[in-house]
Amino acid sequence: MLKPLKDKRPLLIASSVLLVGAISTVVLTPRVVEWLEQRQQSKIETVLEEDINKPSVVFTLAEVPAQQRQQQLQEIASSETLSLERSRARYLLANDLLKQYEGGPALRQLEGLEKEYPTLVPYILLKRGRGYELTNETDLAQATWQELIETYPDSLASAEAFYQLGKYDASYWDQGIEQFPQHPSIQKVIRERLKENPQQPQLLLLLAKYAAYDRNTNKIRDRLVNDYGAQLTPEDWKLIADGYWKVNDYYKAAMAYQNAPKTPQNYYRIARGQQVQPPGDNKETVIAAYRQLMFSFPKAQETALALKRLAQLSPPETAITYFDEIIKKFPEQAPEALLDKAALLDKLNRKAEAAKVRQTLLSKYPKSDATAEYRWQVAQEAADKGDALKAWTWAQPITTHNPDSSIAPKAAFWVGKWAQKLGRIQDSQSAFEHVVARHPQSYYAWRSAVQLGWNVGNFNNVRQMLPQVNKPNTRPLPPAGSQMFKELYRLGEDNDAITLFQAEIGERQTLTVNEGFTDALLKLVQGKNLQGINQVWYLQKKDDPQQEKEWKELRQTDKYWQALFPFPFYNTIIEWSGRRQLNPLLVTSLMRQESRFETEIKSPVGATGLMQVMPATGEWVANKINLENYSLTDPNDNINLGTWYLNYTHSEYSNNSLLAIASYNAGPGNVSKWVRRYRVNDPDVFVEKIPFRETKGYVESVFGNYWNYLRIYNPEISQLLQRYAN
Repeated sequence: MLKPLKDKRPLLIASSVLLVGAISTVVLTPRVVEWLEQRQQSKIETVLEEDINKPSVVFTLAEVPAQQRQQQLQEIASSETLSLERSRARYLLANDLLKQYEGGPALRQLEGLEKEYPTLVPYILLKRGRGYELTNETDLAQATWQELIETYPDSLASAEAFYQLGKYDASYWDQGIEQFPQHPSIQKVIRERLKENPQQPQLLLLLAKYAAYDRNTNKIRDRLVNDYGAQLTPEDWKLIADGYWKVNDYYKAAMAYQNAPKTPQNYYRIARGQQVQPPGDNKETVIAAYRQLMFSFPKAQETALALKRLAQLSPPETAITYFDEIIKKFPEQAPEALLDKAALLDKLNRKAEAAKVRQTLLSKYPKSDATAEYRWQVAQEAADKGDALKAWTWAQPITTHNPDSSIAPKAAFWVGKWAQKLGRIQDSQSAFEHVVARHPQSYYAWRSAVQLGWNVGNFNNVRQMLPQVNKPNTRPLPPAGSQMFKELYRLGEDNDAITLFQAEIGERQTLTVNEGFTDALLKLVQGKNLQGINQVWYLQKKDDPQQEKEWKELRQTDKYWQALFPFPFYNTIIEWSGRRQLNPLLVTSLMRQESRFETEIKSPVGATGLMQVMPATGEWVANKINLENYSLTDPNDNINLGTWYLNYTHSEYSNNSLLAIASYNAGPGNVSKWVRRYRVNDPDVFVEKIPFRETKGYVESVFGNYWNYLRIYNPEISQLLQRYAN
């Protein structure tokens, strides 16, 4: 029986004295002695110096099923030339064999591999131990894992070795808990020990600290609060509160923050948590909590947010005093407060005061987002009255003063449209070029590209287009994590990569932009597309200047946009789009908007699956196409039914994709009424007039998705945009 290791000094693989000493408690059978002799003779004489990030054939096989890639991997692995590609192929072959419980063949692939593949030496030892275990040589398995622990005591791979050794001697689990509580495998041990003996608050705190993002940890937090609250320190309470907040359990978080250290953020979350998840009529309690923050930390940025919340909760006259406080004390939030104050004065019929406030906004904060919002409001009102010149005059400064505003792409596009109406052709052309150059990811970049005459499809012909699609054939290099993690991820060894990255993140409650993006990549490979896409999207919401810089740099990369607009179920989409004669990028774009590629997702009204097919609609379509025994959560069935219905909506409107997509969301009856009511020939004007806010946003989102898939994956449009960007 192996004994727990006390001496954690690193040792060299080829050091016979230390190696023998490290496993001297093993019963040295002849087989173990032979193994030791072989290991002592195995010296690392050459470390490959190849660039690990250069193009790799093996990386292209990361997501290919084991049986389909076996022959190609064997050809690479059997090469007589020492290379990183050969090492990668051997490692993948070994792992595929281990998953098939073929220990002997796997060991042959792993033999001596650590000499050729230094990046993954700890994992090679892990896998070799598993190979010995499968061949019933458990003494060699344990010796290998113990070698890993002694040689790489700080490597997170050693946590897995502790976990495996603990199956033979539970005292190894004690060491694992002490050294690697952040590792998911060790956390499994902790959870099992809590099942055996629930009364262990220190183990509960370890999970609350190191498994904070796991929703199952909420039960752990609940137990700490309910059973051990009196023993918790303020720092413990903050740890618990942060965990509740991270999983959106805001009311419990608010209650826990009351016992945490008194900081502006904690005070704000006490109030906000009770506001968004109230147990009942608690308005006065929430107001009191926000006011406590005001009095305790009058200059904190959280106080500006508290003042805004108080204005929303208060009668108009009181709300105005809160807006005045923001304007006086918090210059960065003053523009928005001025705009809100003006709107409130309008409601009180104090028009002259409102006009004066807006003039202050225009003169004092011309480059603020609030000013852009006001300018756009005036421009829209003028356009609705047919005054294109006033609309153009008010909207045009947004393009120069507020280029990063969320309104900027829309404003710039309509500046171009109104310039057309005014006969200012050169100004119109410049406006459309500005949109595609400055806001290439926006829906309005597509509308501008149409106006510029690009071959990108318009509402009346986009369904028939069949754009060329160039998908990357390897996974991107993650911007965060160890080199070992990056190698495992790009090889497609997802279980190991995910576990390792989770352990590397450890106890951190807040991830950097690059860490958050890397975590999103891992969600995407797990099929958690909704979480992954949303996580990439929300990376932009960073207050820290360094993190904002990191986000802007990441946003310039292809991998950022490919993660935001991924291609799950690509082959199935291509097949059914072809059968229905639909543009596959349009189908993909609708699917992204409907479900974020989640197969099991269901709306409150029952729409199900990738294309959010209503059960009644699915039954109707299934009868039309003689489809029996279908499932709306099966990707093939759902895309089959959804593309048939999308083709049907197109046929109802003479292949006008604007009306077909609007009908997919709002129903053909509503769209027909809008066509009769508005009778407009300009599709952009029609979109603006759609009376259902959800449907208007849906149309813009689906075609915005379409444009992004086109610009990201179609080489012609990508190159054209690149020229404009330069």
